[in-house]
Amino acid sequence: MRPAFELAPPPAVAGAPVLIALRKYGKILRASLVERLAYRADFFLSTLLRFLPMLTTILLWQAVYAGAGEGSALSSKFTLHQMISYLLLVHISRMFSSMPGLAHGIARDIRDGNLKKYLLQPIEMIPYLLSYRIAHKLAYIAMSSLPYALLFFLCRDYMPPWPDWPTLAGYLASLVLAFLIGFFFEASIGMIGFWFLEVTSFLYVINTLSFFVSGHMFPLDLLPPPWAGVLKALPFSYLAYFPATVFVGKIHGAELVWGLAIEAAWALAFIGLASWLYRRGLRYYSAYGG
Repeated sequence: MRPAFELAPPPAVAGAPVLIALRKYGKILRASLVERLAYRADFFLSTLLRFLPMLTTILLWQAVYAGAGEGSALSSKFTLHQMISYLLLVHISRMFSSMPGLAHGIARDIRDGNLKKYLLQPIEMIPYLLSYRIAHKLAYIAMSSLPYALLFFLCRDYMPPWPDWPTLAGYLASLVLAFLIGFFFEASIGMIGFWFLEVTSFLYVINTLSFFVSGHMFPLDLLPPPWAGVLKALPFSYLAYFPATVFVGKIHGAELVWGLAIEAAWALAFIGLASWLYRRGLRYYSAYGG
């Protein structure tokens, strides 16, 4: 006999799993942010020391332009003021796109068996690492804002005027997309730990090449025509070169819109690649280690 009444199950709320996931990883972000801000002095000192190579780079390029002369091919592509402002802005680009230790940490967790904590707990590895890295970036930007503001103030004579609002919005969007490309590219590289036991040498080669072809050392426009076009078409150029040239004023209008569309396409491609490699790699994962 059925009871006189039954408790009806609670109505399903549309989007409830998404809201639960957002709250969960939001708490991870806040906890990681608190952890990072506990080392404020270390953040501030390490950022300050990074400016010393920047000063020597400025002096080096001043000597290069002085030796090349006013009417040189170098000055026709980038003036001295544009070059120095570009090198300063590249540091802002790399602040968003660089992911030190991410790929190595993923490969180490796979090798040591620590990856199983993501399989036993209701936490996905990639969203967890993304939340943790966002917290790291927020803490780094907060602690480095004062030293960067001082550096840009001292070099204000080299900086271009502020771009118009559409260009400035495109610049900020390029930084966010650079963060996504940098994160998911590094995550994809770390996934090779599912198939190879030791990846340190491979990661060193990849990071060295990425540092060069991303335009961190100098604008890609200074390379000969075939190589400049090839490197600009690669996703690495969006890690440093593209955002900096947008702010300098080299890219604007329809070219900016097209560049942002390509950058967004690369970000989506690496998001899909990292997710696919993770699912594929779990088939080979045996949870050996600690």
